[in-house]
Amino acid sequence: MKIYALCPISEKKVNERVARVNATFTVLLIAGFLFTQNIFLVAFLAIDFFLRTSDRAKFSLVAISSKNLVKYLQVKELLINAGPKIFAARIGLVLSSLIILSFILKAKILALVIAGILGLFSFLEAAFGLCVACEIYPYVYRLLYSRNADYNI
Repeated sequence: MKIYALCPISEKKVNERVARVNATFTVLLIAGFLFTQNIFLVAFLAIDFFLRTSDRAKFSLVAISSKNLVKYLQVKELLINAGPKIFAARIGLVLSSLIILSFILKAKILALVIAGILGLFSFLEAAFGLCVACEIYPYVYRLLYSRNADYNI
């Protein structure tokens, strides 16, 4: 059985430059949380990730700010498939939700560790264009669909 899905496929395209600025804002918000332990920063991030994972990305304050910053700086557009970035936002939503849940349950060390992981993933995207979600997606895909008939995507 061979599975050749490298990332989620989407007919939508996004600007890679905007995605990297989104990641930069995420790094800044997570850093703010790590230094202040203000859970509202993570709640804002979770809501923003939710908006970006749905068809409501046009309401995402992070995405709006990123688009405006890229436009203001006149950075050349680089369109890529939106699928990996949507998958990454879903991982961000899960991790930020786990941070909030850990914080509510008074497991602050766990919340800080998860925040560090989210911060690291976001930093790698922002600084180097390395999308960790794109790298782990094939393994998730294999895990979820390995029990079914052979897939050759």
